[in-house]
Amino acid sequence: MKIVITTRIPGVHRWLACPIPEVEYLQNYHRHMFHIKVWKNVEHDDRDVEIIMFKRDVKAYIRENYFDVSHDACFFGDMSCEMIAKIIYHEFQCEAVEVLEDGENGALYEGLEL
Repeated sequence: MKIVITTRIPGVHRWLACPIPEVEYLQNYHRHMFHIKVWKNVEHDDRDVEIIMFKRDVKAYIRENYFDVSHDACFFGDMSCEMIAKIIYHEFQCEAVEVLEDGENGALYEGLEL
């Protein structure tokens, strides 16, 4: 059995090494609303992990490690959606983590090394 939480985090990042001329603007810092979904295994069906508290913990971890006052958003630097998902996955021992830019495109990390 799994629980799932979702949250949205404003963030700034870039793809500095972007080799694709059509989207070379991705080399510049740009803002997204990152939609994050986290699945975590539980042992039983009576709040083995309390969902509201788990969501608070995930959001707090992201804000504590990445929030930047000057951007009024999380500053992910050169991190991709894949990298963000992988960090959350390992920090919270999850089953899977999905990170989407503006709720549209992104990555699903399920513990397979990239």
